[in-house]
Amino acid sequence: MTSRERVRRCLRFESPDRAPRDLWALPAVPMFLPEAFSEVNRRYPGDLGGAGGTCPPAERQSGEAFRKGTWVDEWGCVWSAAEDGVAGEVTEPPLADYSALDTYQPPWELLDGLDLSAVNGNCAQSDLYIRAACCPRPFERMQFLRGSEALFYDLGYDLPEVYKLRDMVHDYYVRELELWAKTDVDALSFMDDWGTQTALLISPAQWREFFKPLYKDYCDIAHSHGKDIFFHSDGFIQAIYPDLIEIGVDAVNSQLFCMDIERLAADFKGKITFWGEIDRQFVLPFGSVEDVEQAVWRVRRALDDGTGGVIAQCEWGKENPRENIEAVFETWDRPLSERPG
Repeated sequence: MTSRERVRRCLRFESPDRAPRDLWALPAVPMFLPEAFSEVNRRYPGDLGGAGGTCPPAERQSGEAFRKGTWVDEWGCVWSAAEDGVAGEVTEPPLADYSALDTYQPPWELLDGLDLSAVNGNCAQSDLYIRAACCPRPFERMQFLRGSEALFYDLGYDLPEVYKLRDMVHDYYVRELELWAKTDVDALSFMDDWGTQTALLISPAQWREFFKPLYKDYCDIAHSHGKDIFFHSDGFIQAIYPDLIEIGVDAVNSQLFCMDIERLAADFKGKITFWGEIDRQFVLPFGSVEDVEQAVWRVRRALDDGTGGVIAQCEWGKENPRENIEAVFETWDRPLSERPG
């Protein structure tokens, strides 16, 4: 079974031969641990790939990607990073004063000059399941442009400018997804980090009114072109799982260990694919190999019955011991018959 077949069967609950693998490495890992990174990927090759690039945390004009210092992205947001290997944070949002909104324009030139001519060939030559190298993030991009505190104020007071900002960002991402949807990639993706440790950052009602329609557009674009659609969000997002299923998200990457994994399984197993993950706040950086094994088996007990609907994904941060990352995939590779009681 090829990787592409394995992921497709997983998403469709058609009993893949094993859970597909997907290792995410934060920039510091290949930057500072290149040999370990290469060896882990050799031992546990992933089943999902990119179409000639990956979607970084922020678009960069500078060649000094993920280096300490200050840089400006293509949207005009000034970022500052205090150390190498991280994206940093926006310190100068270009729309801190809404008076600039009337003349501001997204970087349409990036889409005008987008060259996707090699994508179909890359897809044809690979047995991997290929996701597009774009990742719309309207809520986060609005924060980068406006500043997080100001944006929450805008949302709280329902300012008219925030609708104009939303629609401008959304129009850009719709066009970007439509371009990628015409290629031979297997899936499109979008993201926004919506959760605190215990709840959404805004009320579920406001999320449904203000942001859910955008996400439905992204799902509709993907499905109208025969693509799957993947969504990532950090934090406690249990309240919007039903909405993600309703609008057609095929796979969701969320922080399972912030939520009630068993409740998620009882309510949503078989309705959406759980695209990982294993606890990266506590278990992966601070736990033992045995702790990691127990965490994986907890996820597998709840979600893995051999029919699909779950991807063996985890994120490798610079401080995570290599043996813990290897333990994740070693445990996923064990037969279900070895599952602890």
